[in-house]
Formats: sequence, structure tokens, C-alpha cells
Amino acid sequence: MKFNKPATSIDDQIALLRRRGMVVNDEATARHYLGHISYYRLRAYWLPFEVPAADGDHALTPGTRFEDVLALYVFGRQLRLMVMDAVERVEVAIRAQWAHHMAMTYGAHGYLEQTHYGKVTRHAAAVADLTKEFKRSRDTFAEHYRAKYTSPKLPPVWMAAEVMSFGLLSKFLGDLKLRADRQAIARPFGLDEKVLTSFAHHMSHVRNICAHHGRLWNRRFTIRMAVPRSPARLAIALRGADDRYLHNTLVMLDHLLTIVAPDTEWRERLVDHLATCPLPAPAAMGFPADWQNRQAWRVG
Repeated sequence: MKFNKPATSIDDQIALLRRRGMVVNDEATARHYLGHISYYRLRAYWLPFEVPAADGDHALTPGTRFEDVLALYVFGRQLRLMVMDAVERVEVAIRAQWAHHMAMTYGAHGYLEQTHYGKVTRHAAAVADLTKEFKRSRDTFAEHYRAKYTSPKLPPVWMAAEVMSFGLLSKFLGDLKLRADRQAIARPFGLDEKVLTSFAHHMSHVRNICAHHGRLWNRRFTIRMAVPRSPARLAIALRGADDRYLHNTLVMLDHLLTIVAPDTEWRERLVDHLATCPLPAPAAMGFPADWQNRQAWRVG
């Protein structure tokens, strides 16, 4: 089928929204945000307000205001920034643990040796990706290494950890042949290696959504994290939650933050923020019905 939908002016977008049942009290405000955010991006935030229409078209719950949609967008944006803040600190900690373990166990360039990985082809692909990323890097340490050293072409592991994307790091971590290596990297986080490697892969996906300003708050994930059986506090917090949505990600980030940043008040800020959502956000984010009564979510 050939795409033939015409472009729509902002005035026509407002008329269309009104025809579908949205209350637009302030056209100037609506015009401003449709121009600076876009109809297509905001559309994801009025989907929760949609109801079936008799003519098969899209319709909105009676009384839905443009301000309600905008409030949900702002809620989602601030939540995404909070998640990105947590991801940054957790990511840096995982990078540090991986680099330190590999350096102390196998030497500065041991991470490049295929014998330490389960699949030769996957490792070769990861090294090829790292080579591209290192060549593109304009960091001072990368330029210094390229100018001074001719062999090996790639930097020592502690530099590589700063250059490679987190998605690539999760591949190097997850493909380590020895469980003892993965377990040594996971141990400081109080997790089994299967849980940490799974979460690292999931977190790289979440990180990409945040980096591209995507809708996160009620997203259904295709790349899920493994549900841990221990520690008991963490397992209880995740029990009964829908692992396709954000709840488990938030609990895991909070668990890891309490380790890497013991004085953090991230959970308190998150709970306060959840209360500001114009919709019943916890249910749409996979939270179990009794989440507020669980120890992992208590504050103060």
C-alpha cells in the first residue's frame, strides 16, 4: 500500500482533536505545544484517553482536555529524566566493576582474547563494533592512545569501558565464558550473575529509549529483565508485578542505587512523582495492586 496521507496544519490538527472530543480551551497554548512538541509525539499521550468510536475513527473520553494530555506528557518526561539519572549512576558502576575485574584477572588487554568468551563469532562482532567506536572517539585519552601506541590497536580495558556504548558493554559482559567471571562482577551488586547480565541488557534498551526522548512510563518492553530470587527483599518487591512494564526496572534501579549511592533519595522522589500523574500510573506501569504496602516502596 502506498502512503498517501496529506500533511496537516496545526490549526487543522486542533480542529481534528476537537472533532474527536478533546476540549481545547486555550488555542494559543495548544498551538504552541503542537508546534514545539508535535502532534505525532503527543499522540502517544492521548492514547490512554481514547475510546472506540461508532464510525470506527478515534474518539476521546468525554471531557478530556488538552491540558490533561500535556500533564501526562510532562509526567512522562520528568519520569524519564529520573530514570536516566539512576541509569547513569548504575551504568558507571557496572562499567567500573567489569573493567576492574577484567584488568586484574586477565591484564590490560585480556578482554580482547577470544578464549574468555562463549561464542567466537559474537566476540569478533563485539570487537569490530568497539574498533569503530574507538576510531570515532575524540576523547583526549583516545586520541593520545592512537597517537602514541601502534599495538594493540585497541586500548586497555579501563579505556575501552569509557569508549564503548553500554549496549556493547552488556554484550562483552554477558558473553563471558566463565560463570566465575560474571559472578565476580555481579557480587558487589548483591545479585546473581544471570540477573545482572539480564538487567544490563534490559537497561541498555531503557537507556536508548530515554536518550531518544521516547515514551517510557507505560511502555511494554520487548527486552525484559530476569526476575531475581534473591535477595529476599528484592524478590518480594517484584512478586506479582507485570514484568513487561516499568515497575521491575524501577525496583532494580532503586536496589542498585542503594549500593552505589547509599545516601540517595531517589526512591523518595520517585514515589512523590508517581502521585502527580493525572492517570492511575502505577497500574499502567505494571505495579502490583499492593505496591504501596511493600517494604521496597516505603519511604521515610
